[in-house]
Amino acid sequence: MTSPVSAPVPPQLNGALPGVAARPAPGPAADEGLARRLRALACTAPLHDLDARKANLAGEYSVYAMAETALAAIDLVTLNMDFDTGADHDEVVARLLPRVAAQAPGRPAAEYERVARWVLENLINVGSVDRGFRAVYGTFGPDGAYVRRDYDFKLIEEVPGPGGGVYLRTTDEAVNVLVGALDTDVTSAQIAAEVKLEVLISRGRLADAQLAAEQARYRTVQYAETLRRTLEATRRDVRAVDWLRQVPDLIDEALDHVADRYRHENAILTHIRRARDEAEEPEHKRRAAELVDIVKDCVRRHTQLQSRLLEAGPMFRAEQDRQAFATPSGRTGLDLHGQLLAPLLPLPVERALPVTDAFFARGTGLRTPGAVRLGDLTDLLLTPPAEREHLGAEMPEPDLVATPDDSRFSEEQLARATELLDLPPDAPRRLSGLLAEARRRDPELPYLVALLAVHAASPAVGTAYRQGERSLLFAVDDGTPLDDPEFGGADLIVGTALLDAAGMAADRSEAA
Repeated sequence: MTSPVSAPVPPQLNGALPGVAARPAPGPAADEGLARRLRALACTAPLHDLDARKANLAGEYSVYAMAETALAAIDLVTLNMDFDTGADHDEVVARLLPRVAAQAPGRPAAEYERVARWVLENLINVGSVDRGFRAVYGTFGPDGAYVRRDYDFKLIEEVPGPGGGVYLRTTDEAVNVLVGALDTDVTSAQIAAEVKLEVLISRGRLADAQLAAEQARYRTVQYAETLRRTLEATRRDVRAVDWLRQVPDLIDEALDHVADRYRHENAILTHIRRARDEAEEPEHKRRAAELVDIVKDCVRRHTQLQSRLLEAGPMFRAEQDRQAFATPSGRTGLDLHGQLLAPLLPLPVERALPVTDAFFARGTGLRTPGAVRLGDLTDLLLTPPAEREHLGAEMPEPDLVATPDDSRFSEEQLARATELLDLPPDAPRRLSGLLAEARRRDPELPYLVALLAVHAASPAVGTAYRQGERSLLFAVDDGTPLDDPEFGGADLIVGTALLDAAGMAADRSEAA
């Protein structure tokens, strides 16, 4: 069953004036270009928001350029992350301190560290549910209707490392913000950057050539990040990645790309060394030496990318064998509500305590002792106690941001839809009749009723049974098409099923 995203815009709101013919919406190509620019513009909004919100910090922080510090942080994370790992959080903060200190000389070192950590944590978006950003933009659909869409993105994300640590990695959106590109193709941007670099070196413009070389290195990092995400998705589930056409084409294209770039970069190194040896000004020699290091780093990254590309095929076959022939788990998950909480609540305390004691004794896991070795125990006993403040350490002021309520339906609408779907067990109804009745009550209510009905097409019977529910909403498709002006699909039969209350009581008594 499908539903339109939005209703068509009336002519009086679609740019039409009395006596003037309505102008059609822009074509798909023009509208896609505008949407791409809007998404790229949205990626810069978190950086501008840092300077807008720095007034909320407790203290005088107006002198700090937060967006500038954020760009430097993205730069540091991008250049310090490897194929398997990322950048260390504390190391990035330590390398940001000189830039922060230069913006406000004479301030305490603790203030510099707080600014650096505040900027980095806001780029990660610590405190949000998914640690991501969301922007809303509008496009025109095939029928000319104006549609609002959500664009979710991240700038810096925390990923687990091979040694058990947590590392930082920049996303494609962050690299696009850093380089200044607008959602460009990785391969074409890499070739263009290196051609530009060669031309600038041949003309002796080493300052501009250094910027072009840094952009080429960022594109190399982004290309490797695309391959890394593909391999990670394969390790989780080989069926989630198209290894029949998409990934083999990507690997072949990437191998050709690496071979071409390797020859190109070696030729560039020859030009840079000649420019460095023939330059007489110290500034030109320094620029040329920095360019040699940057291009060498590009060669190193391309060599590492090539080795990962050659290992991709065997890794896929190994993961396919492992996931296809792995024995299924013989254990089922524990339902705390249905298997522990619901049976214990009616019991007296003296009967419930042995069950909870046994559960928490085995559910909390192992406890590591405070001193594992004798030397640690000796240091612990001989170390004098540290003096503590009477009221404890000073608590930092939290940076509270009001979360907007973006719910489409209100609590009153949910109550109306629940009342409408509270059907007698012996009187199921068609979805078309429910939608018509909901439309008479509220124009927005049919969307909520349709959503609940579709959700009831696959009801969680086991969960409702374990949690002691007496009835359950269900929906069945008998092949009848839905006749409705706003929705299409199947005209479901919606009804209420009664669960076995006697069976639930017997199961609870057995569990107790």
